[in-house]
Amino acid sequence: MSMKLEEIEKKRKRLVFRSWHRGTKEMDLLMGTFADRNVQSFGEDEIAQYDEMLNCSDPDLYNWISGRETPPANQMSNVLQKFLLHKFTEGQ
Repeated sequence: MSMKLEEIEKKRKRLVFRSWHRGTKEMDLLMGTFADRNVQSFGEDEIAQYDEMLNCSDPDLYNWISGRETPPANQMSNVLQKFLLHKFTEGQ
């Protein structure tokens, strides 16, 4: 059963909020700018993948995006692949 449009919009707003309120400034900036650029265009599957990704710890996500560690296969998704290519620059 697909989400209603109103439910999808609420979920998108919640995901963006969670992205900007991770707990560490570095991850707030990385996740927040990623969410601002991408969440509005995500379909239901990508919304679910991103929601799951937000449950990962900040140290894990930071190590993956910085290239210090390879994400485990069970965490890999289209959204995580997009996140790994995301670059933060000032003034976004």
